[in-house]
Amino acid sequence: MTDTSVIEIAVQAMILTAKLAGPFLAVSLVIGFAVSIFQSVTQVQEVTLTFVPKLIGVGAVLAFGGHWMLSELVTFTNQLFDLIPHLLQ
Repeated sequence: MTDTSVIEIAVQAMILTAKLAGPFLAVSLVIGFAVSIFQSVTQVQEVTLTFVPKLIGVGAVLAFGGHWMLSELVTFTNQLFDLIPHLLQ
């Protein structure tokens, strides 16, 4: 196992993490921004107002993209297991 292979695996893992976390973060950002605008316009300063819409948005992302996310993780894990014999040389 060389330093290059460790760095390649780490980079692939970070890219996969960014791909999987991106939709959750984007939806949370958009919903949080929309709720902030709504709170500014209506002057309703309720802290818990942002929690429920974000929870629903993240749940929707998980419901619609969960299969793709799981398949990406399984593919990455299978690639790592297939790579083990080559890394031991």
